[in-house]
Amino acid sequence: MKELEDRYLERLSELYPTIAKASTEIINLQAILNLPKGTEHFLTDIHGEYEAFSHVLKNGSGSVRRKIEDVFGNTMSSREKQTLATLIYYPEEKMERIRQKEENMEEWYRITLYRLIEVCKCAASKYTRSKVRKALPPDFAYVIEELMTEKAEGIDKESYYNAIVSTIIRIGRADRFIVALSELIQRLIVDHLHIVGDIYDRGPGPHIIMDKLMAYHSVDIQWGNHDVLWMGAAAGQRGCIANVIRICARYGNLDILEDGYGINLLPLATFAMNTYEQDSCACFQLKGESGHGKEEKLLEIKMHKAMSVIQFKVEGQLIREHPEFHLDSRNLLHLMNCETGTIEIQGHTYELLDTNFPTVDWKDPYALTKEEEEIMERLTGAFQNCEKLQRHMRFLLSKGGLYKICNQNLLYHGCVPLAEDGSLKKVSLYGKEYQGKSLYEMLESSVRKGFYAMEEEERKKGRDLMWYIWLGEDSPLFGKDKMATFERYFLADKATHKEEKNPYYHLLENEQAMNGILREFGLPEEGSHIINGHVPVKSKSGESPVKCGGKVLVIDGGFSKAYQKETGIAGYTLIYNSYGLILAAHEPFESTEGAIEKESDIHSDSTIVKRVVERKLVGDTDVGRELQEQILDLERLLAAYRSGKIAERM
Repeated sequence: MKELEDRYLERLSELYPTIAKASTEIINLQAILNLPKGTEHFLTDIHGEYEAFSHVLKNGSGSVRRKIEDVFGNTMSSREKQTLATLIYYPEEKMERIRQKEENMEEWYRITLYRLIEVCKCAASKYTRSKVRKALPPDFAYVIEELMTEKAEGIDKESYYNAIVSTIIRIGRADRFIVALSELIQRLIVDHLHIVGDIYDRGPGPHIIMDKLMAYHSVDIQWGNHDVLWMGAAAGQRGCIANVIRICARYGNLDILEDGYGINLLPLATFAMNTYEQDSCACFQLKGESGHGKEEKLLEIKMHKAMSVIQFKVEGQLIREHPEFHLDSRNLLHLMNCETGTIEIQGHTYELLDTNFPTVDWKDPYALTKEEEEIMERLTGAFQNCEKLQRHMRFLLSKGGLYKICNQNLLYHGCVPLAEDGSLKKVSLYGKEYQGKSLYEMLESSVRKGFYAMEEEERKKGRDLMWYIWLGEDSPLFGKDKMATFERYFLADKATHKEEKNPYYHLLENEQAMNGILREFGLPEEGSHIINGHVPVKSKSGESPVKCGGKVLVIDGGFSKAYQKETGIAGYTLIYNSYGLILAAHEPFESTEGAIEKESDIHSDSTIVKRVVERKLVGDTDVGRELQEQILDLERLLAAYRSGKIAERM
């Protein structure tokens, strides 16, 4: 051990070769520990709603507006503050409209530049100059740094400051400078972004959201069940591919696959039109409006049915192949009697809403026809070879996981499977038992193996587990006794549609159970929080996202338009800054055009969940603890230099 430590100090001395350099770094790190902690922003269940997501990202769930209030207080009217906020969110678009109305643009530029610089200074105040410098746009880095660090004290300084601003306006660079300042403010307002699952499905733009996240300065992602479904599809898992296409068809979002990812659906479309030409496909109407014409919509409905039938067949094969998944009760095709138009499930007989299944061989109902097999082969190749999709999935793998512990907050998308008594439920998979943290870690490892394992058997096992994570009763990302897809399509009796949630969900107010989860993941009971999404919070029914006295925060409130009638709002987001935790409940987002033209920011009701007695500093965070360890290492290096154990490298 002593030899290992000596070798480490030798390596450290290569980075800090003198007493002076090691000492300077200790001073710098110690100073950083005393800065206010950076703002963390938590979002979950975005579900492809890229316009609302983009706006919330730009306004930092109200953080930009709060910063404007801090800087200008009562010195600006409420309308002026809103205009300035809109300019920061959409600088190019807003300036275009202002130029059409403003008579004295030079004066407007001057006032606006001064205001933006003041907001910039305030936003940058909690960071080191080095960190701010790295965030500066290259084209204007020197000038912005001068304006942000100069204090207009005395005639000379004031003249210098004014001369910079006047020159920016005179040489026609004011527009680009305003854009640069606005984007810098957005960058500085939020230090780190947490996405707590479900970027994909339902909404029209998950691929656009992924592009935005890949360009974001600091982000981590806890995978949701819909994300893992797309990961499985990208890895070539047939059950996942069938579900992805069916869901896109159901919500009228096949454009995501065709235009967003360039996946050819023509063979499926041709098959669907030929097979169901005389079928109204009444059970497969689209959810929401696709925005397409009558003929295209009719085609989408037929594709919806065609892929649903293929899905039930493919999943039937997977269920038979994997008895260890305990999904036998979800194989229902062979229970149908199309002559009587009924199905018998667990001793009950139900009438079927649809009995037209021309591709089902009732002697072997889970066998794909030759044409269906060819379609699935083509689709599997298309998903596996789509460069953009693979790039997005690699990003999820590199930035994501099934859970994360950060600053005494435990982040995961769904639930930790519990027994009725609140104890951790034991889950058996492949002959081994897992529970709590070990279940999460085994499943996360399997997802990664599904992409990277060298052995084909291990890769296939990982791919199939991605499908299990999507719909398995004991999957922490699903957490229900069944996925009633079949029943929702074919049975009118709504009792059959019911999906019983894991006990976790009715134990959210049970402090003993929640403390048990925190302990399982190595967190102290006091001062720690569980932050998750997955199940929409029904705000209009009086349900609160704050559970267990503030120990649990469920922040899925309905980003997805499909859920907003049910929830009554358009999502919760969470801000954790140096003063505490702030929960924001958002009203539905009108449109980007409305936000620019009418300056209609998303109205958000903010609730302080937890206010700290003393302002939290970097030293109080996980990053701070890492910096303290670095300081200790550097102090050991200093001692080695001063004792003569290691020679300075002059």
